[in-house]
Amino acid sequence: MPSVRPWLIAVSALLLAAAGLPLRAQTLRVMSFNVRVPVAADGPNRWEARRDLLVRTVREQRPDVMGTQELHQEQGDYIVAKLPQYAWFGIDRFGGHKDEHMGVFYRKDRLRVLDSGNFWLSDTPDKPASITWGNVFPRMVTWALFEDKANGRRFYYYDTHFPYREQDEDARTKSAQEILAHLAKLPADAPFVLTGDLNTGPDSRTYALFAQRLKDARAIAPRVEGPEKTFHNFTGTPDQRIDFIFVRGFRAERYATVTTQQDGHYPSDHFPVLAELRWAAAARP
Repeated sequence: MPSVRPWLIAVSALLLAAAGLPLRAQTLRVMSFNVRVPVAADGPNRWEARRDLLVRTVREQRPDVMGTQELHQEQGDYIVAKLPQYAWFGIDRFGGHKDEHMGVFYRKDRLRVLDSGNFWLSDTPDKPASITWGNVFPRMVTWALFEDKANGRRFYYYDTHFPYREQDEDARTKSAQEILAHLAKLPADAPFVLTGDLNTGPDSRTYALFAQRLKDARAIAPRVEGPEKTFHNFTGTPDQRIDFIFVRGFRAERYATVTTQQDGHYPSDHFPVLAELRWAAAARP
């Protein structure tokens, strides 16, 4: 029997690898998750009582990238200790690590961080902890330029958390305008994802501003699962849709509001939202 030539084995292996590449290389799983700050006053819903359920939720949903809100360093470190396939980065809204972070988690085997940073939603966006527009707390964006290791495609990612009071709609619209001003400085054909707790709904001026430039992943996905509303205050019965994923340069194939619970207990007072995205044909690496 003639021997199999080594070069033929190598070529066959490359062809088999290429055959499995398109599905992984063309899709991206994105999650937005307000994880609720770790406060003892939450009693049975305190962080220590729900952290493993939160880890389970992330493990089951398998996001490639996840933007969080209300994250504290101890929470971020716990998540990656339990899920070592992930790394996370970010600073808190005061410029350190003692308060709320817009922590961004990503699969180390899937994505590479080429650049990252932060800016504040104020009249002085480059000044850490800056507050204007009547905000009670500093509000900010943590961002990154990611590269998909499977196909070399790149995309920009922003994660944010807007002010919560009813009288803060003007501050929320100014925050949206600040984000869009930063977006305008990026290459026009660069794929882009924004995740966040906007603390306002789809009928607001804030949402309308984003919808003029970006696509709401839930609105364009042909397959939508779970309730529309996302904030439920640990009850499991949501009454507001305030958590969003907006995109540019992607098609949303599936969108889900994730309602994981165990014996009536939930990983957070928000349901996380997940979008399965496919690179648009026109999007460039």
